[in-house]
Amino acid sequence: MENKVYNPLIQPAERLGSVQEYYFSRKLKEVAQLNQEGKDIISLAIGSPDMPPSEQTIDTLCHEARNPNAHGYQPTMGIPELRGAMAEFYKRWYDVDLDAATEVQPLIGSKEGILHVTLAFVNPGDKVLVPNPGYPTYTSLSKLLGAEIVNYDLKEDNGWQPDLEALEQMDLSGVRLMWTNYPNMPTGANAQRQTYERLVAFAKKHSIVVVNDNPYSFILNRGERLSILQVPGAKECCIEFNSMSKSHNMPGWRVGMLASNAQFVQWVLKVKSNIDSGTFRPLQLAAAQALANSEEWHHEANIETYSRRRRIAEQIMTHLGCSFDKDQVGMFLWGRIPDSVTNVEDLTERVLHEARVFITPGFIFGSNGQRYIRISLCAKDDRFEEAYQRICDALK
Repeated sequence: MENKVYNPLIQPAERLGSVQEYYFSRKLKEVAQLNQEGKDIISLAIGSPDMPPSEQTIDTLCHEARNPNAHGYQPTMGIPELRGAMAEFYKRWYDVDLDAATEVQPLIGSKEGILHVTLAFVNPGDKVLVPNPGYPTYTSLSKLLGAEIVNYDLKEDNGWQPDLEALEQMDLSGVRLMWTNYPNMPTGANAQRQTYERLVAFAKKHSIVVVNDNPYSFILNRGERLSILQVPGAKECCIEFNSMSKSHNMPGWRVGMLASNAQFVQWVLKVKSNIDSGTFRPLQLAAAQALANSEEWHHEANIETYSRRRRIAEQIMTHLGCSFDKDQVGMFLWGRIPDSVTNVEDLTERVLHEARVFITPGFIFGSNGQRYIRISLCAKDDRFEEAYQRICDALK
């Protein structure tokens, strides 16, 4: 019997030619196959917290889900309880005042927000400033929507902060959005008030919307937690994302938020309301409960646990001959590979196939990441210890 999977005369949209399958989507298939072969791969690649949310968060979800009236469609703008909790969260931790009714928009994760913001502000052919290295989704979604990517460099010798002087020398005609991400992923560079102040001034001068992605404030960050919205006038030209995935151990829940001025939020809602039908009400109420977690919970879940794992990650980096900045924050460790290694994938593939440990090559974040690797702190302590031992045994 002839096996015709699809009609070859039917072809995908041309936009698919501008992107590849997400690296982790593709690589995890290989890892799954190795696991099926009994290789028992330890993944230190993906930033998916392996600890649960607070007990009160889970209890709220279970309790509310038993309400027979809780299972209908919900408003796309989010329920008042969640919007209010998000505004209170920003006041409590960042001392930023937000109008819960008009300046906050719950998201089904930050990836969704990247899509909606780009649809709301960028026409096909417009330009988008994207950091190099940076989160790959800034690039891929912009390409899918027909925007032109203009990369700006982040470099180690500048603390992985934007070079505003270099940006001013660029052709900024047609630029509508600029993506920033502090505390930074993948490099671990912390947020700096001076950087935020300069970005706000840059946005105002060039009528560019700066979107700061800020999900890592609570991970190994013992200093002051910063938001770009703390800068006077930032709401006029800036949007900030935040996420419960990292800070509240809720990656699979898909709860994030966007904060800005009321007009920007309304434009994003106009897009979002045509795409989804809201989030499950019990999940929203549980997220509101999570946003009220105590300082002690944040400290225990995010600081103490990740600190233990970070020490082992540093041992792994050292054994591999990599250099790294010990002042990094966030749930990853970013390190520069030794000069003796020709290509970063030579190292990461050797670690995968000889030590059976999956770590991330930095090139997936852009050309400025080609000499770096990234280790995630999202694995149990015993698996971290085993990963270190495997690497020591296999790569002597």
